[in-house]
Amino acid sequence: MKNRFLLFAAIFLLAACATQPVSDGMEAATAGTTTRTRPDSPVLGFRENPADAGARLDPARSNTANGVPLDATRLPPFEGKREELAGAAALPRVDRTVRQDDVWQRIRDGFSMPDLAGPLVAEKTAWYVAKPEYLKRVFERSRPYLYHIVEEIEKRGLPTELALLPMVESSFNPMAYSRAHASGLWQFIPGTGKRYELTQNWWYDGRRDIVASTSAALGYLKDVYEMNGDWHLALASYNWGENAVARAVEKNRREGKPTDFYSLNMPAETRNYVPKLQALKNIIANPALFGIDLDPIPNQPYFASIDKMRDIDVRLAAKLAEMPVEEFIALNPGFSRPVIRAEMTPRIVLPADRVDIFRENLTKYDDRSLVSWQTYQPMKGDSLEGIARKHGVTLAQLKEVNGITPKARAMPALLVVPTGSSPDGVKDQGRLPIMYAPPIPLAGPRTFVHTVKAGETLPGIAARYKVSADDLRRWNKVGRLSAGQRLVIQTKGTPTRTKQAAKATSGKPRVAKKPVAKSNK
Repeated sequence: MKNRFLLFAAIFLLAACATQPVSDGMEAATAGTTTRTRPDSPVLGFRENPADAGARLDPARSNTANGVPLDATRLPPFEGKREELAGAAALPRVDRTVRQDDVWQRIRDGFSMPDLAGPLVAEKTAWYVAKPEYLKRVFERSRPYLYHIVEEIEKRGLPTELALLPMVESSFNPMAYSRAHASGLWQFIPGTGKRYELTQNWWYDGRRDIVASTSAALGYLKDVYEMNGDWHLALASYNWGENAVARAVEKNRREGKPTDFYSLNMPAETRNYVPKLQALKNIIANPALFGIDLDPIPNQPYFASIDKMRDIDVRLAAKLAEMPVEEFIALNPGFSRPVIRAEMTPRIVLPADRVDIFRENLTKYDDRSLVSWQTYQPMKGDSLEGIARKHGVTLAQLKEVNGITPKARAMPALLVVPTGSSPDGVKDQGRLPIMYAPPIPLAGPRTFVHTVKAGETLPGIAARYKVSADDLRRWNKVGRLSAGQRLVIQTKGTPTRTKQAAKATSGKPRVAKKPVAKSNK
């Protein structure tokens, strides 16, 4: 029965194919000639115009569609416009070596990460688009930094999407500080900052230094990409920590699950982190589509570095560059005190058009007239109130510039105080917009002054401060100890916390606690 049905179907199809009606009701050219239908599809052919029906009767006007070769000598003369085609028209090409006028376009040209899709990306894109004023502030903050960041990215052959990462990390605020003790544009925590050679001391924090932190962040991102071979996982590692991502990937492998970004089990912060960057990429790629105004950023250096420095007040440095102190700090956010110590600071950064002005003005000052602050080691019997009164500042000002919390009364081992002379009145003109008390562990040697008590021995004091007795003798040139004698001690460690030692150290910047469930960056 089935075979019979297939036979009938085949016969029906053959009959349908053999029966071809005459196109447009026209008759065949000659008896016995099979009429050919021309379909309407522009791909398969065209339906014949009745006015041209004579072409089928005149061999001179026939064409290959009727199976007869075309006789070009019988065609009427061509009266239209004639153009000679020398060669095939060239396709437009994109030259990546052409210098763009706008940094934003340079960033778009360098996009090379695989796009991330999904509901989270759509949600984050909508969130940003709904806050145009916020985006405008972030874009405006990025202007002094983006050219330098893109330059450093291209030197390393990395995707330019990374230039947008500080928007996610810090909203391009160089003073941003998180609960996990992450600081600066790129939000390094102290430990990873040390791994990537970012100096952190009482005077200066390299995690906030624009040049140093950018180099460290790109080095870290390159390292975690090489670990993962996947940019989405590299970004997750930057936020969550490379070891945490490695453990999540290994867990999925053991369970036979995919190891892409969306397949890993991770904290909500990291889950939203990469979609945020993708959302910003979508907006930067086509701001008009989202109704966002994106003012061009000139594709030229915004700032330049001066590497050989002298000690100088922060406020005076801004004055010599003839720029507002707020703009000076925005380019030099790593300073933690009102005076710049040359030996502690690798550079100062100035707008490119201010370097020559700064150098010229600097020649008018000698070293002593550049600073109005000095270090001071408190002595026995000193109080913060007395030191402030002695040096002509309020207690609140003394505490602020030394990173001492308002309610603290313990005496630190080291202070900065006014010298008593204020060049050009730069000492006391209001609060500087710097982070006076970066909550970071101290790097490098620390100096303590220990007052000897009755019954103390040199070996006992050395053991408390984790130094050798020989070092104590070398630093102080002492023989036998006597009560009340003051010893200078240099150490990288924290001494045993006696009541006296607490007084000697509590005014130093707070030591960051080890972050919990936060990235290693």
